[in-house]
Amino acid sequence: MAKANPFDPELVRELATLLADTDLTEIEVEKGDLRIRVARSLAAQVTMPMPQAYAAPAPVAAPAAPVSAAPAAPVSAKEHPGAVPSPMVGTAYRRPSPDAKPFVEIGARVEAGEKVLLIEAMKTFNEIVAPRAGIVTAVLVEDGQPVEYGEPLMIIE
Repeated sequence: MAKANPFDPELVRELATLLADTDLTEIEVEKGDLRIRVARSLAAQVTMPMPQAYAAPAPVAAPAAPVSAAPAAPVSAKEHPGAVPSPMVGTAYRRPSPDAKPFVEIGARVEAGEKVLLIEAMKTFNEIVAPRAGIVTAVLVEDGQPVEYGEPLMIIE
């Protein structure tokens, strides 16, 4: 015996239209055992002031690249084979505490599994480890910087 489907696609369309017509990013409706949640994601850049305790250090100059006769095609950090992507949305920290030295610096040799960053998400600090052994050639985040899922954090070659 088939059970009646309480799902109403027209209601979902109406809720989606309501989201599009307003500044809402999600809406949830509940009626009896039926609960429908419609959400949309907005690609917005969030700028947050950094806490004073985590003032950004002076930018570190990357080592000069050797000059070659034929310029190589530029590769974006996200497409770089040595990019370490963020596994979550959160706030990146390069050091374990405001007065400690960074986990890694540009030019440092790291081993696979070595802690290189922290990402704070929902008041929990998550260790980010090097996925491979190599040399850190670029650090793409600063202390206290918000990061998105998949955003490149550093490059290890």
